[in-house]
Amino acid sequence: MCPVPLPTAVRPNQPLAGLTSWRVGGSAEYLAQPRSVDQLANVAQWSVAMGLRVHPIGAGSNLLVSDEGVQGLSLGLRRLQGVRLDPTTGLVESYAGEFLPTLARKAARAGLQGLEWLAGIPGTVGGAVAMNAGCQGSCLAEWLVDVKLLDPVTGRFWRWRERDMAFGYRHSLLQEMAAAQTPWVVTSVRLRTNPGHAPQRLLHTIKTNLDRRHRTQPCHLPSGGSVFRNPLPMKAGRLIDVLGLKGQRRGDAEISTVHANFIVNRGRAKARHVQALIHLVQDSVMREKSIALQTEIKRLGRFDDVNRSSPSPVG
Repeated sequence: MCPVPLPTAVRPNQPLAGLTSWRVGGSAEYLAQPRSVDQLANVAQWSVAMGLRVHPIGAGSNLLVSDEGVQGLSLGLRRLQGVRLDPTTGLVESYAGEFLPTLARKAARAGLQGLEWLAGIPGTVGGAVAMNAGCQGSCLAEWLVDVKLLDPVTGRFWRWRERDMAFGYRHSLLQEMAAAQTPWVVTSVRLRTNPGHAPQRLLHTIKTNLDRRHRTQPCHLPSGGSVFRNPLPMKAGRLIDVLGLKGQRRGDAEISTVHANFIVNRGRAKARHVQALIHLVQDSVMREKSIALQTEIKRLGRFDDVNRSSPSPVG
């Protein structure tokens, strides 16, 4: 049997820490960062032919990569960018790698209201779909018209509407597919907005939201965003705070003194240090409050605590 040639877009043994907002983790067995949907489809088909599992990565802003690295093909989607706006209908079409704050500003400048809250989420469109990202009382499911998906196994593209996605709190069907080792890849999405608004007013709203975020979150240090899901109606950050866990450290990883639901990298933290703090919080909250905190972040690669593992990321 002839070996399958390595596509030019695929590189072996590449570090992944720089593709995550935590700046931790080992190397990818293979890494591809396609610049087009065609290139994405080609490398995905190559991975299937090689029997490699595909791991889509967006901005890496809610992703903890194992210190031991990741087997298979890590698929960085940040270069898959581009937005089309219709100021008349309010329809917004975006590629999966578009940065959410950038998308929010583009929509605002076109007078399209509804996506201003996205500016506070340092992720990509594809990751936001997979996670049903949300803040300030909004979530992506409320604005989604449909999503275009690539099935790496068949190379076929599908378009799913909002009702097909099984959206929930920080959840979509894509997460279940990834956990079952059949990840489909978001290539683009279409969102509805409200046209005809004053751009300067929308941009002012974005600025106000970002100012609030910088006052209340540790934006000056690498982090993975909110680590734990809120056990509604309670807030995870408040639970952690009242237990006096702010400032706890393992290595250079620290439970933020600014916001207790953030773990920051103060220099040379390792994934194992972050994971140790996650366990410290979960054990403390369970012991003192009888509440099982679930992680909002996703883990990629092998971790020793297999009984506590989270689903693999899908965006």
